[in-house]
Amino acid sequence: MLNHPLDPSALADFDLPADTSAEALRLRAELEAGLRARDACISPKFLYDALGSKLFEAICEVPEYYPTRTEAAIFERHGGEIARAVGTGTTLIDLGAGNCAKAARLFPLLHPAQYVPVDISADFLQDAVERLQQRFRHIEMNALGMDFSGGDWQLPDVVRSERRLFFYPGSSIGNFTPEDALAFLRRVRAQCGADGGILIGIDLAKEHAVLDAAYDDALGVTAAFNLNVLRHANRLLGADFDIRAWRHRGFYNERMRRVEMHLEARSSQQVSWQGGSRRFEAGECIHTENSYKYRPSDAVGLLEQAGFAAAGVWQDARGWFAVIHARAIPPGAMH
Repeated sequence: MLNHPLDPSALADFDLPADTSAEALRLRAELEAGLRARDACISPKFLYDALGSKLFEAICEVPEYYPTRTEAAIFERHGGEIARAVGTGTTLIDLGAGNCAKAARLFPLLHPAQYVPVDISADFLQDAVERLQQRFRHIEMNALGMDFSGGDWQLPDVVRSERRLFFYPGSSIGNFTPEDALAFLRRVRAQCGADGGILIGIDLAKEHAVLDAAYDDALGVTAAFNLNVLRHANRLLGADFDIRAWRHRGFYNERMRRVEMHLEARSSQQVSWQGGSRRFEAGECIHTENSYKYRPSDAVGLLEQAGFAAAGVWQDARGWFAVIHARAIPPGAMH
């Protein structure tokens, strides 16, 4: 590991990014800005490179991580009712689609006219869609590798405008602060059209011990997932993070009503990348993810503020998770 700022003669030692597109440059600038911030941070979207996406699949299999199987149980139990509420023949826009498995399980119920999976991990997404298209040849599919987490993102013209149903499962909305979640949902509402809506998964508030275990499993899969973001940063920025010099921290912050994930430096160290560097002292952390937990009434209220009207709310028997279908409110009917 280099103990001084990176100089041009050392560039050959790193896997420097070759992509110089505007989007790639913007993402690298965002990543570097987070590392330079007073309280260092990395956006959770950078957790999902190809390896990170596969590690998240593994997280969903560990016994402590309840959200995926709890949400799946809601769809299994209430799928017919949800399908009747949503209707068939929609333009199904799957935000943060990953391996597309969650949406695929709904195809026999929803029979979408078009499936549009969206994910920042474009290569991983494309592979998943190619496999899925072999199973559902009758459904038009258009994969979009894009960052929808911030800014004024817009869906391209290839996405049908009729009956858009945004699918946002897994409680990913919890990664946003409540203020950013509202802004995000308003951007979704703006692209719904007059007859669109959203089907969203919301993780609900519950016992602290359940939450702590879910984000710091005994097998260490979540730790590997979190630490992999440093490997991703090394690749994107040409940085020299020594992954062995960091440890995973995941815990519930009661005051903020959120689970937090951090990476903590095991020792004092200098981290360098193309054009910059930063010293981290032992015990200093990089904040990588938040996961806010909602009460059902707060989740419905958030959707209403964004311009949606909740049409159905389905929960598991323990009240750990909710799936909400909300319709876009016509602009003239909003108060």
